[in-house]
Amino acid sequence: MSVCSYVIRAILPSPRRVSIFYDDFKRIQLEIEEAFERSQNLATNVTGLLRFSSTNEFGQRYILPLLPEFCRLYPKLRLQYSFNSSLDDLVTEKLDLAIRLGNLKSSSLKIRKIGEYQIYIVATPELLKHYPVKGINDLAQIPWITHSLLNWQDTQYVLKNTLGEKYPLPIIKSQYESNSAAVIQQMVLASLGVAICPDWLVNDDINAGRLIRLLPEFYLPSQNIQLLYPNSTTLPAKTRVFIDYLVEKFSL
Repeated sequence: MSVCSYVIRAILPSPRRVSIFYDDFKRIQLEIEEAFERSQNLATNVTGLLRFSSTNEFGQRYILPLLPEFCRLYPKLRLQYSFNSSLDDLVTEKLDLAIRLGNLKSSSLKIRKIGEYQIYIVATPELLKHYPVKGINDLAQIPWITHSLLNWQDTQYVLKNTLGEKYPLPIIKSQYESNSAAVIQQMVLASLGVAICPDWLVNDDINAGRLIRLLPEFYLPSQNIQLLYPNSTTLPAKTRVFIDYLVEKFSL
């Protein structure tokens, strides 16, 4: 037999190989069809009450617009949505899921990151006329508006320049305080002090010139958008479909 014949026989699949390939293909096709059928039936089978929470400002801007479509996908599911910034509510209020912002410390809860955002030090042009900020140390001489649930002197709030050099924030004077990011934003806009705010909350104010980003050559650590839910071996279908839905929407 010529070399060419050997090559042809090696290239062309044998009838047995074709049969095995066909069987494998049919099996995979059947599994895909079954998975699709399960997903179609899942929407009508997911029932019960889904209890979840998020912060007010982030929820109104990013979570609420997603709910109409989710409700249409799972018409038998009831929702109970509360605004809360605490981590304790997941246990005390028996929530199925909490959407939380920031770099959270270790927890007994399961955590899934779905996105991130930047945080800026901001103030009004009027305030900076009285408290000019030329360098990091000047931040200690200006009144601050802080979030009552966060510790701005935490080691995670470190300024970093483009060279990767890190500089800790100075000891700041917290003159005003609130547990609401929206209230802090309004207090900053009223020129009461300087604050650290999420970019998604103050970008419009910065672009319009109502607020100025202080020390723009430095960056604070990016913050996570996270889903928290009970650390159990079995996750209810109502929680699983909501997690999958949020993961899909925030990855777009």
